[in-house]
Amino acid sequence: MKATRQIPAARVFYDGLMASPKRLAHPEGVAVAADGAIWCGTENGEIMRIAPDGLGMTCMGETGGFILGLAFDVDGNLYACDFVKACIWRRDAKTGAVTAFARGPRIPNFPVVDVRRHCLYVSDSGAFGEIGPGIWRFDLATGAGHLWCDHAFNFANGMALHPDGQHLMVVETFGGSVAGIGINADGSAGKVNRLVSGIERLPDGLAYDATCNLFISCYEPSRIYRFDTKGNLEVYLDDPLAHLMCHPTNIAFRGSTLFTSNLGRWHITAIETDTCGLPLPVMA
Repeated sequence: MKATRQIPAARVFYDGLMASPKRLAHPEGVAVAADGAIWCGTENGEIMRIAPDGLGMTCMGETGGFILGLAFDVDGNLYACDFVKACIWRRDAKTGAVTAFARGPRIPNFPVVDVRRHCLYVSDSGAFGEIGPGIWRFDLATGAGHLWCDHAFNFANGMALHPDGQHLMVVETFGGSVAGIGINADGSAGKVNRLVSGIERLPDGLAYDATCNLFISCYEPSRIYRFDTKGNLEVYLDDPLAHLMCHPTNIAFRGSTLFTSNLGRWHITAIETDTCGLPLPVMA
């Protein structure tokens, strides 16, 4: 593993500790909307929109649960995984209504929109301390779904569709690794291979840049890794004080800026990178 190198500074993009009428309560999921706004969820089941300039926050819906991963589709509808309610919620972009979209996973953790196949993949973390399946697939039009990949993962967590649209990457948090699942021509799950191993302790979230480098956020230690196209794993940013980044979970690019949620605190961090993120959802 390469040593940590110097990169442009990170900063607090939005501090929600003293926000009114709602505090940004320990955000886990983070997603970038088409207008540049940053969306995130809270431990109280709130879905929050932070203005593109970071100067204001609005509650856009509530579930009464605990919001984990988030993803937008091409129409601006938002899909949100809820740990407490064991539900994937859908917020309609036109009406603002938040309704139950799908159920099935015990711990629905992270959603990924697949435009080509018109479906939503959702990781099921199962239960703490258990190794088991897997990844679910739901039809975007109807919400109908099934267990798509029954591979035994060591706590399936954050995911990312490869820029080629032919592979789905999955974090195995308690395995300290990232696995890749091939997507067969008929849309079924293909072979599962370990792509990245040796990640220190607890990886959580994933995001690709436009040149196929994979960024990996770690809940513990508070750190961002980069796995490049040559197979090198390097520490991209580390916060040993766990203050600017405090247990970062999910990450999302807006251009060259990488945003991370901080489950251990009340803010969103912005990192000015030396690359440009892959726009989501993947259109390959």
